[in-house]
Amino acid sequence: MIISSLDRLHPTGTLQTQICIVGAGAAGITLACELDACGVAVLLLESGGWTQSAATVDDYAGNASAPHPKTTEFRRAAFGGTTAIWGGRCVPLDPIDFEKRAYIPDSGWPIDYDEVARHYPKALAYCDAGSFDFSIAGALAEPSATVPGLEQNAVLVDDRIERYSLPTHFGKRYRQRLAASANVQVLLHARCTGLVKKTGEDRIDHLYIVDQAGHRVTVHARHFVIAAGGIEVPRLLMHSEPDGAGLGNRRGNLGRYYACHFENTVARMVSHAGRVPFDFEKTRDGVYCRRKLQFTPAAQHRHGLLNTAFRFHFPDYSNAAHGSAVMSTIFLAKALLIAEYRTILQHGQQSATVSATGAHLRNISGGLPDVLRFGAEWLVKRQLAERKLPYTLVANADGSFPLEFNCEQTPLASNRITLTDDVDRHGMRRVAVSWKIGQDDVDAAFRGFQVMRDTLRERSACRLEFNEDELRQRIASSAPLGGHHIGTARMADSPATGVVDRQCAVFDLPNLFIASAAVFPTSGHANPTLTIVALAIRLAAHLKSLYR
Repeated sequence: MIISSLDRLHPTGTLQTQICIVGAGAAGITLACELDACGVAVLLLESGGWTQSAATVDDYAGNASAPHPKTTEFRRAAFGGTTAIWGGRCVPLDPIDFEKRAYIPDSGWPIDYDEVARHYPKALAYCDAGSFDFSIAGALAEPSATVPGLEQNAVLVDDRIERYSLPTHFGKRYRQRLAASANVQVLLHARCTGLVKKTGEDRIDHLYIVDQAGHRVTVHARHFVIAAGGIEVPRLLMHSEPDGAGLGNRRGNLGRYYACHFENTVARMVSHAGRVPFDFEKTRDGVYCRRKLQFTPAAQHRHGLLNTAFRFHFPDYSNAAHGSAVMSTIFLAKALLIAEYRTILQHGQQSATVSATGAHLRNISGGLPDVLRFGAEWLVKRQLAERKLPYTLVANADGSFPLEFNCEQTPLASNRITLTDDVDRHGMRRVAVSWKIGQDDVDAAFRGFQVMRDTLRERSACRLEFNEDELRQRIASSAPLGGHHIGTARMADSPATGVVDRQCAVFDLPNLFIASAAVFPTSGHANPTLTIVALAIRLAAHLKSLYR
């Protein structure tokens, strides 16, 4: 059952359930679907409605210094959460991500890779992203080398792909399933403003929610789950303690170790062996995918490298020197895009070369047939198709490719989410974000490009070109991937090093769980959504076991 607002319940001021889930994004909706028909009363709370409003945007307003995005960007308070705007990229973590690596401080998960990997097939089904096969050999009907010569080498993995969801808007995809549920109740416009411990006991007794008019209702439950993002999780836990220290913050770890993947488009890949695979391809099961390069685990250990993905990229749309009528058309139409995606056209760099409008118009006038063909393809493959082409790829006319890298970040205690004295409409203190790339990470990423350059030169018909001084500067100025808010309530073996235990229960509060990328001890290079969904499936199994 889905209830659009509190006033439709005619509550007496108190609601009662067995499992209360805060947040209806990918994690919360997956968890609710997994608990459907389990015979346990479940209440799923969503602070927004079917779509985001100006008021819910303001709820997320806070302080963040560039290059970190504004705290209102890449976040959506609505049924379905940020899946309303995600690009659909689905990538699993790698076994090395779970290892304690001596060269990466505070690395390592308290659970094994298999604890999460066993749930990836089902998570991929939730995301509509096909089978759990991320190899070129297994996933593509006509496999071929991405970079000939790299097969069987000990440095670069040449056989990996990333899969793409529809992209699936979880709110739309699973709305009818939850509306028909006999035991799961969804309540919209119900914002959680605080959790309260049972007097004299180490457990949560109830939480407070407010509706659009500011009316407050108490929700009692046996178990509570916070299924919010990596910024909102510490905010809610901190705000729930009168002194602001935060629930589960016995050792001061709450809000710390905040990580984002950092990315940039740097260097230049040139092939001497003809065209390299660049465009989107489709897997055997009909899912869009793209190829990528990664370092082998052995190379990462040998050279002290961070887990990084490399992709052949399109040129900077804003620089008309690319000579493409299609790219100039897209650039001039950038105002139609949401704010989160505009900087992608400039490779995330505010200082990118932006050509005059006249130069772009000359490209367009000289290539109108290409623009018309692109428009027709865009209409069919992007606007009308259920499984949408993820984005447009246009290669450089000279056959070279900018190289995009997407890199994990060393967990740093100094990168953190804190609360300010400013409050929102419901009296909740707003957040301040402290984020930077550590020098060790800049050095490791730079070292990775050197290793890749040398490997390509020795083993392939491709070469990687870059100016070392410029490359180091570009890495240091890389932007964080806006929607990847990771690690602020990390999973650990003890409260000395984290906030939640192996089952994602908050230390000292065993009936309070977190379903979020906030629990990731390290980020790997992978987009977090697929792993968030896998961990939600895992948590659902644990919760069901508590009611047997």
